[in-house]
Amino acid sequence: MALSRSRRAHRGFDYWPGFVDALSTMLLVMIFLLSVFMLAQFFLSREMAGKDSVLNRLNQQIEQLTSLLALERSGKADLQANIANLTATLESAERDRLRLQGMLDAGAGAGGRVLDAEKQLSARAASQVDILNQQISALRRQLAALEDALSASESRDRESQAQISDLGSRLNVALAQKVQELARYRSDFFGRLREILGNRPGVRTVGDRFVFESEVLFDSGQASLNPQGRAELDKLAVAIADLEREIPPEIPWILRIDGHTDKRPIQGAFKTNWELSSARAIAVVQYLVGRNVRPQHLMAAGFGEFQPIDTGESEDALRRNRRIELKLTDR
Repeated sequence: MALSRSRRAHRGFDYWPGFVDALSTMLLVMIFLLSVFMLAQFFLSREMAGKDSVLNRLNQQIEQLTSLLALERSGKADLQANIANLTATLESAERDRLRLQGMLDAGAGAGGRVLDAEKQLSARAASQVDILNQQISALRRQLAALEDALSASESRDRESQAQISDLGSRLNVALAQKVQELARYRSDFFGRLREILGNRPGVRTVGDRFVFESEVLFDSGQASLNPQGRAELDKLAVAIADLEREIPPEIPWILRIDGHTDKRPIQGAFKTNWELSSARAIAVVQYLVGRNVRPQHLMAAGFGEFQPIDTGESEDALRRNRRIELKLTDR
């Protein structure tokens, strides 16, 4: 009995379990309230997010509708402007129609006269075309006649060309024959000159030329024949006279007398070696003409010092260059 009383007395003073229970209950209540708040906050956030997305979509739709409205307004303004332009054009066309109608009404009588004038012009043009066609036909006939004449002329020209070619060939053959004949006479002439003049010093044959050294015919620096030169040319004149009798008249030939000097400067009556060489060639020609040689068979030419046969500087080379050459050639 005493023990139970002591336990009851002791339980009467133990507050901690009740306090723990009260705190536990309060904690549970707070956790419950916090959970409820968080759930409410979650659902509110979801609701707000949904409202924001809906609001964004609505704003986009509003912007699209605003753009469409602006386009509609612009299209309406363009249509109104087009309608105004078409209306003005229609009014202008109507005025033009009325004006043209008035002009047609006023010019109906004049139109008939214009049509008659055009018909007359057309008739005159047709007659002119006929005349032109006739002229063209006549020109074509003349052209055909000219073509025929041209063909005949070309045929005659071809025949003439053939004849000319044949004549040229025959002429070349004849010239070749005459050249051969002249070469034969030249050979005979030079052979006869060698027989007449002998093998005296200062006279020689060089190729197709018979050469006298100038000292044989002339004194130094002079163009007058010396006595010895006249004697030699007398022999030459005899040979040329025989040649004139032997060569047929149809062979055109000449005996060319060429004067040459050396390259030393001239002293005396002549200013240049060219003048001296020409004067000596002319003196030979004149002397031969005086011995009854026909002038048409003679020609004089002066070459000065410009055609040397020896380019040396010795006295013998210079003497060989001072010369009178005789060449039998064709004209």
